[in-house]
Amino acid sequence: MFDSSNGKDQQHPQYNRDRLLVDELLRVIGAPTEYHLVELARLKVRYQGFPGARDLQRDLEKTLLQWQLTEDELYERTRQIHAIGRVYQQSPDGQQEDWS
Repeated sequence: MFDSSNGKDQQHPQYNRDRLLVDELLRVIGAPTEYHLVELARLKVRYQGFPGARDLQRDLEKTLLQWQLTEDELYERTRQIHAIGRVYQQSPDGQQEDWS
């Protein structure tokens, strides 16, 4: 959890990696791939209610608008994607999915 009593924004430990990914998502032209959709949904969940990374949160919303999706539509599509099969595969370096 986080302590918002001091009113200061916090730095998320994954911010730098996530910033690169959000920048990539913003550059998607045309229809996003399944990977892009699940990554957007994952980041929306990660930063929901987080007291910081305001620029990243704004860009996630901007991406939804750019792709002409509501948050509900995004989550519905990604539920369907996950129901069909595994979107993420274990990477060659042995790292697994990063949901934290």
